[in-house]
Amino acid sequence: LSQKMVKLVRFAFEGRVRLGALLADSVIDFSAVDATIPTCMRAILEGGEEMLAKIKSIVASKPPTIPLAAVQIKAPIGKPEKIVCVGMNYVDHCTEQNFPIPKEPIIFSKFASSITDPGAPIYFPRETEELDFEVELAIVIGKSGRRISAEHAMEHVAGFTVAHDVSARDWQLKKNGGQWLLGKTYDSFSPMGPAIVTKDEIGDPHNLGIRCLLNGEIVQNSNTNQLIFKTEALVEWISKFVTLHPGDFIFTGTPPGVGCFRKPPLWLKVGDVVTCEIDGIGSITNTVTAEP
Repeated sequence: LSQKMVKLVRFAFEGRVRLGALLADSVIDFSAVDATIPTCMRAILEGGEEMLAKIKSIVASKPPTIPLAAVQIKAPIGKPEKIVCVGMNYVDHCTEQNFPIPKEPIIFSKFASSITDPGAPIYFPRETEELDFEVELAIVIGKSGRRISAEHAMEHVAGFTVAHDVSARDWQLKKNGGQWLLGKTYDSFSPMGPAIVTKDEIGDPHNLGIRCLLNGEIVQNSNTNQLIFKTEALVEWISKFVTLHPGDFIFTGTPPGVGCFRKPPLWLKVGDVVTCEIDGIGSITNTVTAEP
């Protein structure tokens, strides 16, 4: 991790949630350096290039840092207006199940109440017997827009983060009249983090290694170059239907290897440790825990 790369992070320290920059083994607390920096991630994203320049100058000035071990990393945004999700969006995920390559993006949603932090439990719901894992690249919207053209789409993107689209397959595919929502949106079904990497720092977001590990074993291993509909196409398509706002997430879909298409299926169980990682962004690890 290069020190100049800005990874925006939300973290708890001494009883307060703060915003800062994630470094290799420490964090910079923006509020400790400049009281004019907002303490809300959405407000930082709304600040656009000007705010980003201010943040980069703080990081470049090498201010005092807090050791990573002393803080609790939180999901980058706790209460976005929307989580828009894309199904069947990796070429290799479609071919593993003989699913035709979609001609238009397949869109569904998750509620913001499903968001949880890196390290927090994924609660195993009493109603499911088919709990599954899905690593995803998430787009973070930075500027509002409706009917955004593909050529202007990146102007509306702030950056990218790692998401885990936990799925109760029985509720997604067999119950609830075939609607995907309930199987996707239990509390704790959207771990996210560890940070937002801004679009100018990520390089090519469509050429990143993406993996999921279950108890240390690789179960998903692909590259975002397999995405069928890439960031620009997704922003254009989704914004035909809804206005996108700063802090909204777009979960771009999962690569092959998920449990439900394995023979026999591989379902998550209480005690399983799941790590989702994307090169250039980082990793999040969560443990499946019995629902309280």
